[in-house]
Amino acid sequence: MPIIDKTFESNKYTAVYLVEEEHDGMRLDQYLQTYLASWSREQVKKKISQGDITIKDRPGKHRASTKIYTRDIITLITHKTEHEDEYWNGELLELQTEPEILFEDEDLIIISKPPYMSTHPTGKHLFNCATVFFESMYKKTCHSIHRLDRETSGALMLAKNPKCAQIMTEGFEKDLVRKCYFFIAYNRDWNNEYSFEDNHRLGASEEGLKRVYINHFPKDSTDGKSARTLFEVVHVEGDYVLGLAFPITGRQHQIRVHAMINGLPLVGDKLYLGNFKMFQRFKDNIATKEDHDLMEISRHALHAIALRAPYKGEEKIFSSTIPNDLQKWIKSKMTIDLGDLQEKLESKIQDYFNKDKR
Repeated sequence: MPIIDKTFESNKYTAVYLVEEEHDGMRLDQYLQTYLASWSREQVKKKISQGDITIKDRPGKHRASTKIYTRDIITLITHKTEHEDEYWNGELLELQTEPEILFEDEDLIIISKPPYMSTHPTGKHLFNCATVFFESMYKKTCHSIHRLDRETSGALMLAKNPKCAQIMTEGFEKDLVRKCYFFIAYNRDWNNEYSFEDNHRLGASEEGLKRVYINHFPKDSTDGKSARTLFEVVHVEGDYVLGLAFPITGRQHQIRVHAMINGLPLVGDKLYLGNFKMFQRFKDNIATKEDHDLMEISRHALHAIALRAPYKGEEKIFSSTIPNDLQKWIKSKMTIDLGDLQEKLESKIQDYFNKDKR
């Protein structure tokens, strides 16, 4: 689905697509749904009925069932409305839209990304994005070096110019960057091992909508992609576990899936504490009371708490603190002092970075 043109304004995003031969004769809604996975089926149909999707030289409003053909040019307009709103138990969430800056100079920005802020525009999430925030501030292009899932908060690296973007991207490609994540997990048959690693290979379960769900394969399998995560449990209380994850590889949903395999699905994880059908119910704002009760919080409890990267001739460590929503949950469920917890985390993080000298 090649984009042949796109323009971004403060309140409107326009993207123009060229239909390729493989999609000849496809329904319009299926074409859009295949590539705009973050849009629900009903949202796609609504946009078509509202006239936000047009086909060149085919005037008038279209239907979801409209057939598209090779070399059709389709324009998709998205206005900044309520489509990026998030709800929990029927109530609109107040989202943090300004990231905390952990480090900044003339070339690089390290932020603590708030939950629900996308790294860059994608799907229906076009306005509450890290790159968009700083491009609006500085009136020039900002480059995302890596990405975090939208619900995942924490340390994220952005470059202010192409040269810095290239240098820092090479650091990731050459395995010179190390990352650390804080997580809250639900204890489902965890084996009480405080330090462990997981090496299960990972890959998408199916094509289409279900490609968002990542499967793990037997350890002797050659399916999927190799993945490795180190885990350190920091605190256990009742049915819950607090810990750190150190991903050595960077596969999609890697920490969440590896934690689940070891009996520690993350609190709030609609896919791996829940399931794909539950994920879809939350996406369509039709989640049940039982769904909400199981999740406990509105997003998966994962925070990129630190990263280490070579920068301008030295090893730099960029750290953040536990975000407010996870602090609030810990206070409501646990007796551990947050100051003591932060100290424990910092000590474990420092130990890891010291052992992993490059």
